[in-house]
Amino acid sequence: MQPWHNIVTEEDLDIYRRAGFGTPSGMGKRPALLVIDTQYRTVGETPRAIREALKEFPTSCGDVGWSAIANIAKLIAGFRALKLPIIYPHVAPKTVHDGGRFADKLPGITAISARGYEFVSDVAPSADDILIPKYHPSAFFGTALASHLVNLGVDTVFVTGCTTSGCVRATVVDAFSLNYKVVVPEECVFDRSTVSHAVNLFDMSSKYGDVVKLEEAMHMLSRSVSGGVA
Repeated sequence: MQPWHNIVTEEDLDIYRRAGFGTPSGMGKRPALLVIDTQYRTVGETPRAIREALKEFPTSCGDVGWSAIANIAKLIAGFRALKLPIIYPHVAPKTVHDGGRFADKLPGITAISARGYEFVSDVAPSADDILIPKYHPSAFFGTALASHLVNLGVDTVFVTGCTTSGCVRATVVDAFSLNYKVVVPEECVFDRSTVSHAVNLFDMSSKYGDVVKLEEAMHMLSRSVSGGVA
């Protein structure tokens, strides 16, 4: 069952089907994994219901984040076993000087502790991974991400992390705009809003990439590396 089941109306689904949206685009031969914003500020120190988690960090998504972290860890292990690139776009610490317009919308963002910006240990980068600090939703905006992907010969990005409706979606749209193939393993992205999570997955699946189950993402990865067609 797709995440947007019972949220996107049957009428809307029918319109998209009739138009031809949602055709799978598959993947190329050289994938990279993007692990976006998997920091304590987005999940908290321990799994907790979101209302409790918000008392620790206003940007936390609570226990749904921790569920995704466990799945992201599996995908990271798969990429590392195949010696494929793993890149960590992550929120750079915000101060009163660089909070930008997000600080207007969420003033508490400039008060998040240094601990909040550390990577969750379960999915922390290794010495061989690439770190991309960012100040805006898209991992491409104002960063060297595209340059790294070109240098690595990447033609497909697997996008994980959070939030589905924010940094994940912005990154997916920019990757699509740069003609990268995009795969979004649905259990590896998360959001503080269940509705935003579902609707944005539907929109990305319809227009910008392939939203698939983690199991299918792992199969796509192995088939591509073995020379098969994903």
